[in-house]
Amino acid sequence: MKLSEELAWRGFVNQTTIKDLSILDGQPISFYFGVDPSADSMQIGNLAAAMMVRHFINAGHKAYLLVGGATGIIGDPDGKVNERNLKTLDEIAKNKAGIVAQYKTVFAGKDFTLVDNFDWFKDINYIDFLREVGKNVPVSQMLSRDFVQARLGADGAGISYAEFSYSLIQGYDFLHLSREYGVSLQVCGADQWGNSVTGVDLIRRLDGKEAHVYSTPLIINKATGLKFGKSEGGAVWLDANKTSVYSFYQFWLNVDDAGAVDLLKIYTLLPQDVIQTLEAELQSNPGARAAQKALAHEVTALVHGAERTASVERVTSVLFGGEAFSSLSGDDIEVLAAEIPTVNVGVSLVEALVNTGAASSNGEAKRLIESGAVSISGEKVSRDQAIETSSLVKKGKNSFVLVK
Repeated sequence: MKLSEELAWRGFVNQTTIKDLSILDGQPISFYFGVDPSADSMQIGNLAAAMMVRHFINAGHKAYLLVGGATGIIGDPDGKVNERNLKTLDEIAKNKAGIVAQYKTVFAGKDFTLVDNFDWFKDINYIDFLREVGKNVPVSQMLSRDFVQARLGADGAGISYAEFSYSLIQGYDFLHLSREYGVSLQVCGADQWGNSVTGVDLIRRLDGKEAHVYSTPLIINKATGLKFGKSEGGAVWLDANKTSVYSFYQFWLNVDDAGAVDLLKIYTLLPQDVIQTLEAELQSNPGARAAQKALAHEVTALVHGAERTASVERVTSVLFGGEAFSSLSGDDIEVLAAEIPTVNVGVSLVEALVNTGAASSNGEAKRLIESGAVSISGEKVSRDQAIETSSLVKKGKNSFVLVK
């Protein structure tokens, strides 16, 4: 399948300055994609754009992956109601390292060049920047941006000169990469469209060259109509310290039927025939959740690796699929311990239930046990007893206690 066809089939066609997308099917193009170090991890919104970048690389185009050491010092104001708090240089350095590590994971085995815009901004003379860039960006163009209008409106919080100038910095990135590496295309998220076209205009005005922008669509949760990418706990991060591997896997496993196939197209590299088969299975037997299981497996394996994915799949099978608790390894049990209430061996069943809040009192715990609502490692129990080995206590369908 040609790249233009692949992008269309997967739902990656959005705003672009390219009039005829078939140009993407021809000679290799040098392009760039950037992430600002506003945090030490990307979110799954960034991952959608990164997956689109994978298709560009697979089609033979040359990728320059930018981490915004300079733009991160200011912070992108687009979409923000209030002025950002500036991060320290140490925070930015830590965040850059986190983003670079994730680039290397998501794009493992692919040909790309890492660049940091701090490398070319650190020695730029302010007056020279104003003469070359500021002189060639109309203020009317900057004022027309939606977020600027909102911030300057009657109920707006205002905007600093630094944040107002952010798009000039990003525009210069494109100009610099065009001059140094022959980059003629910026690939970006939908929210970066306004910043990105600044660079297109600069390259045309200053160097008389043609450059383009191609943006990903905003991913929408079909069931809610809201922006996709949030869980009950907030943003879904690629860093396991922010969103555990288990929680990350469960997020994908629990997507609704309406959006599962679209998310398979966007967030996995599974070929068209495999996704179509999963779509047919979802329609004929939605209870099996084959599409969601494939989605959770593929995305978690890409971000966290095959071994950790296999571990959370085993844990999930024990919790919800009827697999024996004894099938879990020591590492699997540690994964489980981070996700559910845990007590030490040697407690009674009643104590395990009460101490973890699974039962509100000893009396309630005893009633639950006597009614057959409690099991230990898959075996129903009818009386209180001491738990002397690592075990999984289950109350009802979805309440668990780990004894370890």
